[in-house]
Amino acid sequence: MNTFFLWSALVMGLAALGLAAYYARRVLAMSQGNELMIEISSNIRAGAMAFLRREYTWVAVFVTAMFLLIGFLLDDGWLRALAYLAGALLSGGAGFVGMRIATAANARTTEAARTGGIVKALPLAFRGGAVMGFTVAGFGLLGVALGYLIFVELSGFEVGRGAEIVAAIGLGGSSIALFARVGGGIYTKAADIGADLVGKVEAGIPEDDPRNPATIADNVGDNVGDVAGMGADLFESYVGSLVAPIAFAALAFTGAVYQAEAVIFPLAVGAVGMLASIIGSFLVKPKSDSDLASALHRGTNTAMILAAAGVLGLSYLMFGSIEGVNPLGLFLAVAIGLLVGFTIGKISEIYTSDHYKTVKEIARQAQTGPATVILSGIAEGKRSAAYSVIVAATGIGGAFWAGEMALGELGGIYGVAIAAIGVLATLGITIAVDAYGPIADNAGGIAEMTHLPPEVRQATDALDSLGNTTAAVAKGFAIGSAAVTALALFSTFTQAVGNAAEASGVANPLANGINIMNVETTIGLFLGAMFPFLFSGMTINAVGRAANEMIEEVRRQFREIPGLREGKEGVKAEYAKCVDIATAGALREMVLPGSLAIILPLVIGFVNVEALGGFLAGALVTGFLLAIYMANAGGAWDNAKKFIEAGAFGGKGSEAHKAAVIGDTVGDPFKDTSGPAMNIVIKVMTIVSLVFASAFIG
Repeated sequence: MNTFFLWSALVMGLAALGLAAYYARRVLAMSQGNELMIEISSNIRAGAMAFLRREYTWVAVFVTAMFLLIGFLLDDGWLRALAYLAGALLSGGAGFVGMRIATAANARTTEAARTGGIVKALPLAFRGGAVMGFTVAGFGLLGVALGYLIFVELSGFEVGRGAEIVAAIGLGGSSIALFARVGGGIYTKAADIGADLVGKVEAGIPEDDPRNPATIADNVGDNVGDVAGMGADLFESYVGSLVAPIAFAALAFTGAVYQAEAVIFPLAVGAVGMLASIIGSFLVKPKSDSDLASALHRGTNTAMILAAAGVLGLSYLMFGSIEGVNPLGLFLAVAIGLLVGFTIGKISEIYTSDHYKTVKEIARQAQTGPATVILSGIAEGKRSAAYSVIVAATGIGGAFWAGEMALGELGGIYGVAIAAIGVLATLGITIAVDAYGPIADNAGGIAEMTHLPPEVRQATDALDSLGNTTAAVAKGFAIGSAAVTALALFSTFTQAVGNAAEASGVANPLANGINIMNVETTIGLFLGAMFPFLFSGMTINAVGRAANEMIEEVRRQFREIPGLREGKEGVKAEYAKCVDIATAGALREMVLPGSLAIILPLVIGFVNVEALGGFLAGALVTGFLLAIYMANAGGAWDNAKKFIEAGAFGGKGSEAHKAAVIGDTVGDPFKDTSGPAMNIVIKVMTIVSLVFASAFIG
């Protein structure tokens, strides 16, 4: 029976990739519009792919170093190193494929908006995002299932040994995700800030105006940050949510009659969620211009309901005949995860959508200047973090109770771990809804640069505004899953330390858990609580430095190229220079913060394992809070600006608009660099600790 569920996961992973290929063909079959639209789209694609190639070249050096470190230091080191490399390649490949189609879908979405309005443009942009979504989810499920097949089923290894090797797949995905998110985030926000501050505020020209030298770089940034970076981010989240319960069950349930089922159950849940996502994706078809949000919600909500129903049947099918196991508890744990993800996403929507009062109030504050806009956004972002933490904490408690209800005393942490899968069970459609946003944003830029009728830009702006909200919702899902997954990985780390200590014949330093009265643990706790603040400060500063270079270049071109600012016929901006500045700045600035997130747990772990336990606990709590706060504050500022641009409080060009642009500029690194990178940071540090646990003891 368990073999059937393993093969089901493999088949559903392949089905997701097949659906991605189908959607890619549907997108590529559509018209790209006129020659100028094709030229601009080609320039965006060339810039995005050039950045990705250079970024992956830089990251390859780090991946090689980690590959060798794992190979030489750990038991089964070279097998773990191969699993690590596989995770890195799958993560990078998902980002590459998704961005290829996203950059092909932008002009096609513009043309669809021109010829058929929003009703035709939304499904096309969604399909472009769905290629990213189902490639990420398909690679993730297929990668972990293949790892399980090779290192557990076919190798003949004991299940705990095989699961520890499989865990390295998650570390590979985390390595790529961290650099992709940080590098892509720095790139996109440096370009965006340069384009906005000099173009909108200083020169008084519209967004995406072809006179602005940073326009192409800004559109490239939407793809490298919000498609490739986001895809790698959620690949890592998804793989982590699968690996955590597999590894925990393999290490903690030794000798239990239900161990085999508990180990394979996460993959079976992943298969059910994938099928539900595939079905839901076909329901995203707006019936009218006012049905945009409903069309997206129809797809995601249907997928969630189907996933919940499928997991209920799955729980009884796999565990119903095992004495002493209550299958209802397993279903409840996954359902709680689904509910936590939905609720945190809803909180993000309430705080970032202009359909609710929060964004409208921030826009109203713009009438009195940028200071009040910024204060209002900070306040609302922090309030949203409080509510999200309450939801996450309640969910963790509920999942723990459900796990104990199902499997007894050891089942609590397992319940939390499978709740994390529930948060991301419908990942394919969640990413599709998110990744459509950058495509719509690019489509609006192309409409502006090719001087299409105003109604086309109005249609793409409506798609883009909704995309900001769906992006915030997806970040809420990712951050919510990060907190739950990191807690499960944290517990698995303590279990791995205990197993390694027993194998080495030494005392287990974590035999009594994490004791905050221990001075080493307390020191680690403070250091861990500090690190998310240090990391966010470094990445925000990195955006500021890169943006400064971009601003100076845009000013230089306006100053030195005769007729550019006035829009004289035949005069073109030097777009390539801005693209190169953003690329060089992002690659230079991403190295230190990204490396620290991986190196610090290793250094602390080799010094003192108890300090490492405190470090991970501190980073988990403050990192989760900062991630929610920054993502929601940034999304609220962005949509407050767009609310004013739609005509509120004086509309475009008004003093309120200029104030809102400054608020949006402050929010850019919050929502697209530091905030989303934080959920990777708290997981990558935990999974590094898990993979190297035996080396810390040895």
